[in-house]
Amino acid sequence: MVDVFDEVEEQLRGERYRSLATKSLPWVVAAVAAAVIGVGGYWGWDSYKTSQANKASEGYQAALEAAQKNGPSKAFDQFKTVADGGARGYKALALMQMGDIRMEENKTKDAVGYFDEAAKAAPDALMGDLARLKSAFALMDTASYKDIEARLTPLAGEKSPYRVYAKEALAFAKLQAGDLAGARGDFVVLANSLDNTSEEVRQRAQAAMQMIDSGSAKELAAAVKAAAALPPTPPVSLAPAPNAAPNAQ
Repeated sequence: MVDVFDEVEEQLRGERYRSLATKSLPWVVAAVAAAVIGVGGYWGWDSYKTSQANKASEGYQAALEAAQKNGPSKAFDQFKTVADGGARGYKALALMQMGDIRMEENKTKDAVGYFDEAAKAAPDALMGDLARLKSAFALMDTASYKDIEARLTPLAGEKSPYRVYAKEALAFAKLQAGDLAGARGDFVVLANSLDNTSEEVRQRAQAAMQMIDSGSAKELAAAVKAAAALPPTPPVSLAPAPNAAPNAQ
């Protein structure tokens, strides 16, 4: 009798397992399907981003070649096509090129708009800060010292890659605002600093000090223009196609 009960219990246990398996199977299948779809979706998205970056790289390089051959203004629409794409790095680079072109055309307001847009689109701080620096320099002749200071102070921090240029721009902004003592103090620091300060920056700082000391500091237009020799927008693509750099996406 015990054997009969054991056999019946074994059958019932087996039925419960089969029932449980039957009920669980759809969830297991769904989970596996979701995993497969997730992996496939990631691969598809990654492939799409790579394709977009490669396309942007080729477009940016073509725009640069057109600018060199026919003049920057002739390549504006090609840079705009790149900027309208989805690859963030090339979008930021193209927007900065568009800003440079508008600056050459004396369309400062438009240029500042493109630089500010590039800063927002940039995939990293290095590129974003360059766009912000360009925007600040573009406004040097027209904006108030308060506005210029607000734009440049974050770029003058010790960890900023463009701190020397930002500090120089702040000094010229003080000079333009009539703060000769404050400007001269900043120029003294720049002229004697070894903090990645180029020889050109030192020479401009010394020239500005001499201008202040001689009483000819009113020649601000030329001084500010000379100070605007900041790093240009990178003329080369971020990565050669077809293997574009990740942060170009």
